[in-house]
Amino acid sequence: MNLPNSMTMSRIACIPLLIWMLSPHFFARGIHGEQEILASGLFIVASITDGLDGYLARRRGQITTMGILLDPLADKLLVTAGYICLVAMNPSIVKPWIAVLVIGREFLVSGLRSIAASEGFTIEASEIGKLKTVIQIVSVVAAILDHRWYQWNWGGFIVPVHLVAINAIYWMTIVSIISAVDYFVGFWKKIDHASGKRRRRKSFVLSRKKAESA
Repeated sequence: MNLPNSMTMSRIACIPLLIWMLSPHFFARGIHGEQEILASGLFIVASITDGLDGYLARRRGQITTMGILLDPLADKLLVTAGYICLVAMNPSIVKPWIAVLVIGREFLVSGLRSIAASEGFTIEASEIGKLKTVIQIVSVVAAILDHRWYQWNWGGFIVPVHLVAINAIYWMTIVSIISAVDYFVGFWKKIDHASGKRRRRKSFVLSRKKAESA
């Protein structure tokens, strides 16, 4: 249980806390938006640990089987919890079909990576996938805040939270679809290349056996 794995475990521990904070039982409705601010802060902190634990694991040489298993699982659980809660909390922004699409994309990528691992190769995170993660964080935070904060006066500068939430959610949906297609194409190329190598190796072994037999 090194530092990166501890950070991953803390991210998993944040998930039930986030669900509780996004429930109507955390604060009575009508209080001045503290619930949304606290939930947004928790989601941002949990999202920061997502990139930090992987960076520390590589830098300190502490990449473990446990970390490889739990890190993507923690990411998927955090995103899934956020969007499912938002469907109930702010359905005008996060439609059910958006949540299904985003969660389905996460399962698709996890499945492709599992198959790739069983075939002996990995699918690296693409730049589109990293962009999707950033937009995803912005969309969840904006959608949470929009539940109580239609706009935010930040030192005289008005932030249109509602407009940011709508744009971020739909941009995230588009980028998620593009990212899923990108992962699938990358997976198909690698699995096709691996299958070709296996066929060539099998053909070589058979021809060699025939030559030895002759």
